[in-house]
Amino acid sequence: MELRFEVTEDSGVSILAVHGEVDVATAPRLRQELVEIAASGSNRAVVDLDGIDFLDSTGLGVLVSGLKRFRTLGGDLLLVCTQHRILKVFEITGLLPVFGIYATRAAAVGAATEPTASR
Repeated sequence: MELRFEVTEDSGVSILAVHGEVDVATAPRLRQELVEIAASGSNRAVVDLDGIDFLDSTGLGVLVSGLKRFRTLGGDLLLVCTQHRILKVFEITGLLPVFGIYATRAAAVGAATEPTASR
């Protein structure tokens, strides 16, 4: 399945909406998108995962490395996810408490713009 991205901005926070499957074949494209957002000067980003159908360990690795990159910049990488099957992947791997995961973009952007958003 094709992987598509939409990049927008809200209140100075970059939002990356991901659509399709994030797996070993497509994860490098997700990594590149996150690198470009960080390189653009944004240190806070939201990745909206509600449009993905599948997320494997390679995709999780990309999100973890993205989180580290943004935190190194003094910011954060927050996620939007309401799909039980995708949330289960984070739960099983022990990553649920590592990421800030929100039910809506508005909630994630709100958390990203709070003064204490950096973890």
